[in-house]
Amino acid sequence: MTAIIHQKWSKTILPKRILVIRLQAMGDVIITLPYIQSLRNQLPRDTIIDFLTRDETADIPQDIDLFNKVYVIKGKRNFKKHVLYTLLLIPKLFLRKYDVIIDLQNNKISHLATAFLFPKAWTLFDKFSPVFAGTRNKNTIDALGFVESSIDHDIHFKQKSFPETVIENFSITKPFIIINPAGFFETRNWQTDNYVTLCRIIQEKLPQITFVVLGVGLIEEKALILQKELGKENCINLVGKTTPSEAFAIVKKARMVVSEDSGLLHFAFAVGTPTLAILGSTPSYWMNSGLPNAYFLDSSDLECGNCFQPTCKRGDIHCLTRYTPAFVAEKVFDLLNKTN
Repeated sequence: MTAIIHQKWSKTILPKRILVIRLQAMGDVIITLPYIQSLRNQLPRDTIIDFLTRDETADIPQDIDLFNKVYVIKGKRNFKKHVLYTLLLIPKLFLRKYDVIIDLQNNKISHLATAFLFPKAWTLFDKFSPVFAGTRNKNTIDALGFVESSIDHDIHFKQKSFPETVIENFSITKPFIIINPAGFFETRNWQTDNYVTLCRIIQEKLPQITFVVLGVGLIEEKALILQKELGKENCINLVGKTTPSEAFAIVKKARMVVSEDSGLLHFAFAVGTPTLAILGSTPSYWMNSGLPNAYFLDSSDLECGNCFQPTCKRGDIHCLTRYTPAFVAEKVFDLLNKTN
């Protein structure tokens, strides 16, 4: 494991003001939350914990009851604008007089912010070790020396009834499993026909279950196929219809998430929803949390596994095609029984 670059907290009293920085991407922002929640719970109630992020990832941090303030760097994906907005924010951040900065991003923008704030202690995220990202978040926080963080799924919205309201607004009336066929490349895409068959097998055994397809617009075509094959009464298509906070709330209320490599996988991890992940070529060491409520179908057992390639050199995407719907359904039922 790579050593964490840090300046350890040296005082006997605990810090009073902490800034956490994670700028991108949505899933990576969300995976920090259980560890920050653990940090929050170990410190006195009057401890200030603020969060610095970018505008496209600010929705959920702003809506949950975790941070005192959420500061937002605007500019979408324009680096020059990020620099400008960071510089404009620095006077406000400087007035907060942070004792500690936890940099869970470790890039030029987070370094810029830290350089002008003169914290007494700081720590930098390890970006490259072949270790689960959540573990690297934990190691970054623990390097400061005043807490030992853990995974705390007890993350709440500021509006306590928000998850129930979202479920009602989208007319989800039965226990549901989220389907998220959102892997970005063909080497991370289990075939849509497989998902249709999987859902039919599940519903034959558990007729009270419905399915919710959740994600961004890129999977709209797959969602429409699933809804057509399963019927609108059995499959609710919410692709592109939710805010990030609404999607987070729906994941929190789900019975299970079946997902490829996507941000939604991290949503499920953050709130402790049982998860079956179908990873394909995605390196398992970055994704597998090792939690008992998650099962990972990955390629780590293959000679060509964890290749992270967009196309298969073998030509048959064996890391995915070897998994039949019946096999995956068996794992779903095992996980449902285990986490009931």
